[in-house]
Amino acid sequence: MRTMLAGRLHLDTLKFAVEEVPIPTPGPDEALIRVRAAGVCLSDIHLIDGSISPLAAVDAVVRSGAVTLGHEVAGVIHALGANVGAGWAPGMRVALQAGQVCGTCADCVRRAPCLRVLTRGVDYDGGWAEYTTARVDTLVPIPDDLPFDQAAIIPDAVSTPYAAIVETGAVRPAQSVGIWGAGGLGAHGVRIARLVGAAPIIAVDPLPSARERALAFGADFALDPTAPDFADAVDRATGGLGVEVALDFAGVPAAREQAVSVLGVGGVLVLAGLHPAPIVVPDSTGFSYRSNQIRGHYGSGPEHVTQLIGLASAGRIDLEPSISDRVPLAEAAEAVNRLEKKIGDPIRIVLTP
Repeated sequence: MRTMLAGRLHLDTLKFAVEEVPIPTPGPDEALIRVRAAGVCLSDIHLIDGSISPLAAVDAVVRSGAVTLGHEVAGVIHALGANVGAGWAPGMRVALQAGQVCGTCADCVRRAPCLRVLTRGVDYDGGWAEYTTARVDTLVPIPDDLPFDQAAIIPDAVSTPYAAIVETGAVRPAQSVGIWGAGGLGAHGVRIARLVGAAPIIAVDPLPSARERALAFGADFALDPTAPDFADAVDRATGGLGVEVALDFAGVPAAREQAVSVLGVGGVLVLAGLHPAPIVVPDSTGFSYRSNQIRGHYGSGPEHVTQLIGLASAGRIDLEPSISDRVPLAEAAEAVNRLEKKIGDPIRIVLTP
């Protein structure tokens, strides 16, 4: 039996380790992918620390009690399942969508948005491995001029803030935007807000290095959320009107509460960062009086990944500065430690099997 290395999380003990496991066999509608790059995301850290857990794990994960992490993946088609139609071939360069529709819920049957979306590397095995399988409807071709490491981080690290800004937040040119958290998601949020014409763009992060990066990526202001004059600084930046669209990419309760407090009339808070804690609105009367809203956001749609691959290939967004380091798959535990402890304040560490 041929084997490979894979970064596996044992769900009962929350023990993570790079282990030797059998190379998977693609199902009838799947492809076997030789992984060339896989991003390390804060969501992976939350899985390891138990903050989040699989909600709809497939049978193979339930039986084994473990899942291969990694939902940001790019590689090369190595082999195809028996029922895969024309259009796919070994050797094709592809990015993998970060999840897939279940195909069986009532909405899938009537071709409406799926009620039970499955997430790669959470509900089924992901790409922290030398090989992984993927349904061919989750594959997106990538051009030869787009490096694998940049293509890998588009699903989630780039597509989640992209969808949060252009879809859930519906940001329009000249709208004021506040971005809480300038890490893996928020750094790209700054660049995307700039791309769609938001002004001013206010980045909020307690780390000086993250604020400096946000300014380099196109933020107009970079504020320390712990500063005593924070609210006054937002007031000055927005001409006293408050923030029109606030985006929480930090997944921190205090950030959400602070964002609500500086919303302008009709302002919207988009929750793109994940956290299980309740949402607190201290002044609910003022919140209602200003016609404010809170909108939940999770991931992105297949079309967003396709659009971003096109934008990156066309030179509209350069993702090379987002790759903080490339680390061998065998050292995945160290990459996890670096991201968890913000050693070097990385945007994205990419595993290279």
